[in-house]
Amino acid sequence: MNLTDKLFLRLVWIVTAVVLIVVIALKLVPPPTTVPSFLYILPHVIGGINATCAVLLVLSLIFIRRKNIPAHKITNIITFILSAIFLIFYILFHLYVKDTKFGDVDHDGLLSATEAAAVGAVRYVYYFILLTHILLAIVVLPLILVSFFRGLNMQVEKHRKIVRWSYPVWLYVAVSGVLVYLMISPYYNF
Repeated sequence: MNLTDKLFLRLVWIVTAVVLIVVIALKLVPPPTTVPSFLYILPHVIGGINATCAVLLVLSLIFIRRKNIPAHKITNIITFILSAIFLIFYILFHLYVKDTKFGDVDHDGLLSATEAAAVGAVRYVYYFILLTHILLAIVVLPLILVSFFRGLNMQVEKHRKIVRWSYPVWLYVAVSGVLVYLMISPYYNF
């Protein structure tokens, strides 16, 4: 491992730690009092970005299996940029809007016993998907960064080794993000 690789890996861990700290801080910091009007479109944009990333990841796999390296590279660059935009929008949205309760039909921010009974076991499916989505999103960030670096630098063997782990996890995070969005969006209180 050369000096550039070592510096990059340190940067990967720093970026991962900063993102994790910011996301945790979003839960602890009270929301600003004034909410920008555009904010309420962000969950829909975020859901669209996740769906687009999922499609692009599948296309990326198709391109590399067909040995179309330029298309594979361009697709991954676009997916990487979209994922960065997703992260910015996610942080911005959750700075202002803290939690939406799954099953909160009357949009009062509380989940009554009646509402909980109405959604039943689907609530546990939602929480399972949400929990695995969140945990794997944390795990996949450094894997994506390293995969991306190795691919851009044409370190093909190192890229392949890490992509075996990062690709299926990234694809799961993208698809589960869409599922989380589709399941929670009826309960947004805006």
